Amino acid sequence: MRDVHTRDLDRTAPKPWRTLLWIAIAGLIFGALGLGEIGEDVLRTGRNSLHWHKASGDIVVVKMDDASNRFVGRVPPWPRRYYAKLTDELTRAGAKRIFFDVKFYGATDPTDDRMFTESLTRSGRVTLAVRGPSRTNFEGESEELPLPAFASHAHLGSINWFYNYQNAVWQLPYATSTSKAPLPSFSALLSDRAGPPTRSFTVDYSVDPQSIPSVSAGAVLASRFPAEVVRGKDVIVGTTTDAGGDMYFVPGVGQMGGVFIHALGAETLKAGRPIDLGWLPLLLASIASAAFVLFRRVDQHKLLLMGIAAIATLVGPAALEARLIFVDVTPALLVLAATSALLLRGRFRKRGLIDPVSGLPNLTALKSARGTRDKALIVARILNYAEIAATLPTSSERQLVEQIVSRLSVGARDRTFYQGDDGIFAWFDEPGKPFGHHLEALHALFRTPVRVNGMAIDLSISFGVEIGSGRSIANRLGSALLAAEQAAHDGLKWKYHDPDSLQDASWKLSMLSQLDDAVDRGEVWAAYQPKVDLKTRKIVGAEALARWTHPEKGPIAAAEFIAAAEQNDRIGKLTAFMLDGAISAAATLNKGDHHFDMSVNLSGRLLSDKALVGRIAILLERHGLDPRHLTLELTETAALAGSGEALEMLTQLRELGLNISIDDYGTGLSTLEYLKKIPASEIKIDQSFIKGMVDNRSEKLMVSSTIALAHSLGRQVVAEGVETREALELLAELECDIAQGYITGRPMSLESLRRRLASERRSKVA
Repeated sequence: MRDVHTRDLDRTAPKPWRTLLWIAIAGLIFGALGLGEIGEDVLRTGRNSLHWHKASGDIVVVKMDDASNRFVGRVPPWPRRYYAKLTDELTRAGAKRIFFDVKFYGATDPTDDRMFTESLTRSGRVTLAVRGPSRTNFEGESEELPLPAFASHAHLGSINWFYNYQNAVWQLPYATSTSKAPLPSFSALLSDRAGPPTRSFTVDYSVDPQSIPSVSAGAVLASRFPAEVVRGKDVIVGTTTDAGGDMYFVPGVGQMGGVFIHALGAETLKAGRPIDLGWLPLLLASIASAAFVLFRRVDQHKLLLMGIAAIATLVGPAALEARLIFVDVTPALLVLAATSALLLRGRFRKRGLIDPVSGLPNLTALKSARGTRDKALIVARILNYAEIAATLPTSSERQLVEQIVSRLSVGARDRTFYQGDDGIFAWFDEPGKPFGHHLEALHALFRTPVRVNGMAIDLSISFGVEIGSGRSIANRLGSALLAAEQAAHDGLKWKYHDPDSLQDASWKLSMLSQLDDAVDRGEVWAAYQPKVDLKTRKIVGAEALARWTHPEKGPIAAAEFIAAAEQNDRIGKLTAFMLDGAISAAATLNKGDHHFDMSVNLSGRLLSDKALVGRIAILLERHGLDPRHLTLELTETAALAGSGEALEMLTQLRELGLNISIDDYGTGLSTLEYLKKIPASEIKIDQSFIKGMVDNRSEKLMVSSTIALAHSLGRQVVAEGVETREALELLAELECDIAQGYITGRPMSLESLRRRLASERRSKVA
């Protein structure tokens, strides 16, 4: 139910394509400006740990470490005779090539310079460092070459590289442009992987630098190192102490000599040529994921899908980087995070707009619905919802709502329903539709009980309609609710909102206080509607109906003032007035040998009045009426909703000798078990069934079965709302006992009723 009926909530949120566009633009700007550099470095370092591996062992680092400095007696730069000694020792040990990550730019002691030149000549396998001219993000300010005497007897290699805010080197060039020609980098030379000076590659820091074979330069100078360590391998010599001034941050490890970075760069190229895809591919993938989720109609699992996409973005590149395919992830993560944040915001927003039990959008959501200005607003009110829901657990209440919505959805499955408290359901519809037929059909559906946990439950429903207008939705909702309430009070299935009713608001607020005074002033009077025995076709009784003629407003609808009095616990005085007048009238009409029954409506709220039985007994005695000629009518809902105390009150009234009638039968919660419990002598079938039974087979069947059931329980049956000759004859055919309605006589004054009874008796004598 949640997925189908929360669709309107998405309409109140920004359009998905607009949201996606802004998120995509943010990701593109983020990536283009490189704003995720710090996060990128941290994440890549973390991914490196997923494919951490050892070096090839083909490159050996000769460390100019603290022990070496003690052996030489000073920190770098050393006298060049020591570099000559290193060259001779490494050459004698069989090193394949020797790389010096040391600057030999200027002349020093002539003897030392000559010794180093001679060692370079003897070795023939030495590569010296050259720092090329400065470029943006490159270290160094100008081109620095070794002394010509050294350069003429050695190979040359570039030691330029990029470094960042952390003093970490993530990118190494294949070569560096110099004044003479492009010069390969140490990493390119060590790995025999050449490349143009315009290209760089990403260093693979998943290679454990501690696994690179190394030997102290001091041990080499002292000739105390195993020759097999360097035999047949490339050797790179460089400082590894802070005193040497050539220390850099190695991600995942910490500060290390720059010589290890050259070695790691060479290890990277030995494994293959790295491919740097940058940030765009994953950004596009994340935008595609966001689009899939944002345009997904079903709200379920959206955040889960975003979480899966985020995990894949965080961890997935590790598999690529193990194959030297590098991607940047932070712009993609920004897109995924922004999308997830919007989804979370939407979810928290919806929590405040959704009924926690049913999952339907609530009336707050309805008030924020867009595009409804020109649509009709329809409200369905389950009149006995509160009584039913109070007896059901939360899970069963959800089932109840689902069945209600299922019936309301007939003819419009994609309709969005909004649920309010106490059985209010609302929806929007096109204003040009013929609401009457549709709402009457829905009303008919609710005559069949719903089933919750195997229990049959009757629902009483009314509808209110407010045609689209420029007023706020909150005002329109109030109008539709008022119309539904008026429909219930007037015994109608549905009702349009009457704009004039708003003008009468002040009158309705003061109506209750005026009603009590109206009783005292004689403005309230009793009208009597005849009841006819269907066998003899004679009047055998009447129902006393309250009428109010206001000196300024004229006749006030009974449904209006009686319902207001009931709802506000002001029905007692009016009921006492009606009982007194009706019992007095019945006593007068029963003089002689005449048999005439009088019915009076009794509010269910008075069943808790312990003095009620005593007051009625006093009235019967005062007017001299036999209790068997008085019938108290209670609506089915009031009778069935009563507590044990109320049932006890009904029993006492029956013991007094008067009759109890269940009014409006078929609109409440009746079951055979309830009918057995209530000490009623009569059942009145609601007029909504009587009016439709001539043309509607199911309505006829309901009336027929009710008559049969009542007779089996020893109850008399009264049909109210009988308006046509056809209905009257059909009721007689179905063996109904009493008929009441316009066909038998409209409500009239006591004097008019007397004249009609007198006329009927004269015709009988004649």
